[in-house]
Amino acid sequence: MAKLEQTVNADFDQLLKRIENGILEGSLSASLEDSGDVCDGDARCSVRVFDRYSYAGSNRVSLSVTLFKNADGPVHITAITSGGSQAMFFKINTLGEEAFLDKLRELL
Repeated sequence: MAKLEQTVNADFDQLLKRIENGILEGSLSASLEDSGDVCDGDARCSVRVFDRYSYAGSNRVSLSVTLFKNADGPVHITAITSGGSQAMFFKINTLGEEAFLDKLRELL
């Protein structure tokens, strides 16, 4: 598992679109598995779950991205990868997870 947490001053909708397009266009095997959006007053939260094949790890990796914004504040981003290990009892070869998260870092 790899994790990224960051706060940015950006337009919520433009940032979300940039992340979606960048992840999906960044890999031939990337797909948007599911999404959810919640608005409550001035607060917004969007969750996106992506999946792709990792050639480095010879397996599939998922990336969950959550964006949260309250009123005119900054956008808080939490991204967590999973699924990149090949071992049964402990994690080895997590290169695919780090590579997936690196793509998001480039977009931010």
